[in-house]
Amino acid sequence: MITLIKNAEIYTPDKLGRKDVLLAGNSIVAIEDEINLHESVPAKVIDAKGMFLVPGFIDAHVHIAGAGGEGGPASRTPEMQLSDMISAGVTTVIGCLGTDGITRSVESVLMKVKSLRAEGVSAWMYTGAYQVPTPSITGDYARDIALIEEVIGVGEVAISDHRSSVPSIEELTRITAHARVAGMIAGKAGIINIHMGDAREPFKPLYKVVEASELSLRQFLPTHINRNDYIFEDAKTYGVKGYLDITTSSYPYYPDEEIKPATALRLLIEAGVPAEHITFTSDACGSLPGFDPVTGELIKMETGKPLSNLLEMRDAVFEEKLPLEIALKVLTSNPARILKLKKKGRIEKGMDADVLLLDQDLRINAVFALGQQVLENGVLLKKGMYEN
Repeated sequence: MITLIKNAEIYTPDKLGRKDVLLAGNSIVAIEDEINLHESVPAKVIDAKGMFLVPGFIDAHVHIAGAGGEGGPASRTPEMQLSDMISAGVTTVIGCLGTDGITRSVESVLMKVKSLRAEGVSAWMYTGAYQVPTPSITGDYARDIALIEEVIGVGEVAISDHRSSVPSIEELTRITAHARVAGMIAGKAGIINIHMGDAREPFKPLYKVVEASELSLRQFLPTHINRNDYIFEDAKTYGVKGYLDITTSSYPYYPDEEIKPATALRLLIEAGVPAEHITFTSDACGSLPGFDPVTGELIKMETGKPLSNLLEMRDAVFEEKLPLEIALKVLTSNPARILKLKKKGRIEKGMDADVLLLDQDLRINAVFALGQQVLENGVLLKKGMYEN
């Protein structure tokens, strides 16, 4: 597979200007002002004049094997479809369990990771679930990280939530330290993906872990930090030293409670949080439940799609007036760096050929996953095995 993309405006995600980009096999092999191939080279040539060429999106919190269940057996959500990823410009996912670490297994997430890889996109996963002690594949979450290539950390572990197992500071410290060492041994992030609930002072357990140990706030990636106004206010302080993940898919369903993701990104940056500390994730295929604040009873249930990342990235540019390079970083270079996905998240020579072409309205025209074109002129070229 050789593809020459000419005359595109390149965002690495930093603005690079108009260049030609050559993809061969799985990789980006050249970025030059002008690239011309001999007529004998069997390459596909795309004139991308007027388009933006950007890295494929990394969605680092997806319930790829399904999730949910808070509303009983019928509320279990289905697993991720390949077409939903591609249509949203997502070329890399990180899978996880969620609330249900009881009837769902980490093994099923691992097999879905393998399935997505076999279908031509990139995937990794967190071992564990909401619960502490947290489930694992080998019987030890650190061994999962050290020995299983697809496992990069632990998550999503729930704190500050009525659905958590209310882990003690000692338990959280032990999980974090154990995962960090395993990550060091394996050359991985060893990060803890933290589900943030609705309790007041939600970051307090994480601060206490750091106070009681030699660990850093950067060993955590707390998600759902835009779920209500008081958590978001606390996030403005936490994010100066730690990472923050904004959930994009729940906003359309809970506009009265949540901070709109694109707005949250702008407000965090204005509050002094480094843009490099912030990520967007969709929480796709996870349940988005609403509970009565008095009785605790489930009163509504929704689920999200990866497309929410693209929609909020566009709104960050067109509504919140953020530079395109900032809006792109939260879906590309930031998650790649935080999670140590070494060949992901940037348009550079030698990086994986995960590439999007966007039109001037930031709508997806083309998607390349590991050098293979899977969407052309807005039309899917590839679907999962059982998709119609």
